[in-house]
This record gives sequence, C-alpha cells and structure tokens, in this order.
Amino acid sequence: MAKKLVKYSVVDAFTDSAFKGNPAAVCLLEEERDEQWLQAVAAEFNISETCYLTRLSGSDSLDSPNPRFRLRWFTPVAEVELCGHATLAAAHTLFSSGLVNSNMIEFVTLSGILTAKKFPETKESDSSDNQNGEVQEGFLIELNFPTVATVDFNSVEVSSISSALNGASVIDIKKTTSDILFVVVPSGETVVEIQPQIDAIRNCPGMGIIVSGAAPSGSGFDFYSRFFCPKLGINEDPVCGSAHCSLAPYWSKKLGKCDFVAYAASPRSGVLNIHLDEQNQRVLLRGKAVTVMEGSLLV
Repeated sequence: MAKKLVKYSVVDAFTDSAFKGNPAAVCLLEEERDEQWLQAVAAEFNISETCYLTRLSGSDSLDSPNPRFRLRWFTPVAEVELCGHATLAAAHTLFSSGLVNSNMIEFVTLSGILTAKKFPETKESDSSDNQNGEVQEGFLIELNFPTVATVDFNSVEVSSISSALNGASVIDIKKTTSDILFVVVPSGETVVEIQPQIDAIRNCPGMGIIVSGAAPSGSGFDFYSRFFCPKLGINEDPVCGSAHCSLAPYWSKKLGKCDFVAYAASPRSGVLNIHLDEQNQRVLLRGKAVTVMEGSLLV
C-alpha cells in the first residue's frame, strides 16, 4: 500500500513577520515513519529544526482533557531533547489549521509533557491594507518549559572561546546541564557585533555556545542573546527558545526580576516574552509565529 502524503508547514517562530524569527518545518504524521526517514527529511529541509507531530488517542492520551500529540525535533544532523521555536511552530500550526478545538495542547516529548496555550491578541492596525485602523485579531502562544540549570565553567580554554567569538570580551562562562557553554559578554551591543568563527566554535567544549549581554538602556529589552551550534548542523540558531530556559534563571539573579522581554540578536532577529516560575522551576515563553509555506512530502 502506498504511504500517505505527509502534510507540512514551514513556520517562522518568535516573530510576527515572515522571513524573521526562527523557521521550523512542522510535519503531521498519520502513520509511523522510521528514524532514517525522519532524519533524512530534516536534512532535506536543512533548516534549524524539523518537527514531527503524531496525534495521541485512547490509552496513549492518558485520558487528558486536552488534545495531546507526540512531538519530536530534528536538526539536519541529529534528534534533540528540547526545542522551543519548533514547539511554538507546531502549536501555531495546530491552532491556526483548526486541527484542535482547544486553547491548550499537550506535547509528549523527550523532555516530558510540555504545554502550549493560546491567548487572544487584538490590536489596531495602521496598515495600508486596513482602512480606518480596524482591529486585527491574532494570538500569542505560551510554552511551559523546564528550567535548565547552569554550573560554573572553569577552563583554561577561555581565551580560545573568546577567539571563537572574534575576540569578544568575556565576563563569565557557565555550562548548562545540557552541555552548552553560556558566555556572558559586556553588553547587548557586543552580542550584536560578534562575528562567529564557526570552525573555532566547532572545536570548543560543549555542544554549542549561548552568548548573552544586558540590553542597552531604552531598548525596551532586558537582555540580548545569540546561539551558535555547528556541531548540530546549525551555525547560528536564529532564535533559540530552549536557550532561554538557562538565560531566564541567570538574568533573574542579575536583574532581580522574573519577567523579561528578550531579544534574539541574530540577523533574522526575534522577540520572546518570558516569565520565570522560580517555585516550580519552569520558564514560560510567549511569542508569535507566521506560516510562510505549506505543502506535502511525496516520499
């Protein structure tokens, strides 16, 4: 029997503008596919993440009142345990396509059960496509993710890490429990100006490097960040949601607050609204997304 076509969407996450934010391919599976196929499709899309959704029902849904889906994330070269922007993209696809009749979705993942909530947003538009500033209706999505702890990183390789970031001054280096280096630089401007030396970053310890600095005064943001992970096939992840699971606890201690507006300072850029739930060790990531492409996989 011929396999069913697999419908997909390409969604730009953590942005309200096409070709900004972080793109993810969202594939809706109606039947099981093997690991080789999943990885080959992710390599074919060749963007930071391709994710796969499978609807769960009966005993697999554990009698949850909310729609529940299995969700897996793949970079072009490997499966990963946690991805924020592809989860936002998956939720956006389900909410906007009418495939769920609920304002909450549960995802069963390698990082446990993650939830996505839909919140209405109304705003007046002054776009030339709208007359008299009519009200546009849209929605925000809030993801509930676990915090990712960091530990001090004492290494003789600080100078080589700085060199990999084109000589940027380094204030502090930590390492996350997911084996990512977390480098703090003097300012958000420094984050923007970094010209990553990708081959050198590939030779650094850990699976990738998060770089962050305090946002400039008057910018409307609390901190800037970028994420480089060539070992996972992504030279620069344009807006890394999961990185903020470590960024939020760090900046909470530095700034003495639990609510942030964060700016992803990659060339594509992106914005995240964040709440740190210290008591439950959770990070709430809120953002928007835009569908830019739809189609079907023929193989």
